[in-house]
Amino acid sequence: MGDWWYGVVKGNVFKIRQCTAELEFDGVNSEFITSYFGLNDDLQQISRCIGRDDHIRKALRRFEGLRIVRQDPWECLISFICATYKSIAGIELMLRKLSMKFGEKKAFDELDFYTFPTADKLALAGGNELRDCGLGYRAKYVQETAKKIRESRTELESLKTLPYLEARDDLVKFPGVGLKVADCVLLFSLEKMEAFPVDVWVKRAILNNYSKQLPRLLVEKLSTHDSLSTSEYKKLNAFGRSYFGEYAGYAQEYLFHYERTRRRTTAQR
Repeated sequence: MGDWWYGVVKGNVFKIRQCTAELEFDGVNSEFITSYFGLNDDLQQISRCIGRDDHIRKALRRFEGLRIVRQDPWECLISFICATYKSIAGIELMLRKLSMKFGEKKAFDELDFYTFPTADKLALAGGNELRDCGLGYRAKYVQETAKKIRESRTELESLKTLPYLEARDDLVKFPGVGLKVADCVLLFSLEKMEAFPVDVWVKRAILNNYSKQLPRLLVEKLSTHDSLSTSEYKKLNAFGRSYFGEYAGYAQEYLFHYERTRRRTTAQR
């Protein structure tokens, strides 16, 4: 609203804006802001580590200052389960309806906000109630995942202590969670900076700029279709982690945004 951005994270309603080189915020403390927006990430060091070729260096210059947020793991997990095969606008609408129906209403700056639903709330929700929020077939996955977490009292935060591949293996055990969703949750909420989610945009970026570093037969096969098999996903994911190293997740974000904006610019010409 205006030049303020409003957010609700872990039950906290806050607002933030940037004024020249400084951040102004209200509703949370500086420790929360530093953690959530990754302000302690050393972008110069990250750029040195991942800036291995001309293409990624162009992306780094284009989106200088881009950082990876640290979302709440539960909120991140459900959000990405809901995100499969949906537009950004559709995802936002779904999550807003879920929060309004099952979250807690809070007032801030004379405006109404809603916290993200807890696992208990979604586990006890009826399937029709979830589908009314626009979840469609995802309702089953959301409810079953919530039930699993509620019954086992799983602490998603504990996955931070596991090696990357072990943490990913644990996440894909949840209903509706495939490799890409797991990698997104690991990167955006569990501080696994080596996670390298692969979607259609990242796949295109790799094929357009790094195909010479992949087996020829794999490149030929990938060029014939947009979707990725589990085996193909693992191969591209492994390439990204091997090539870009411990900050492969940051490289993925720069490649993703660079590929999307280049395509958009080209399409508008």
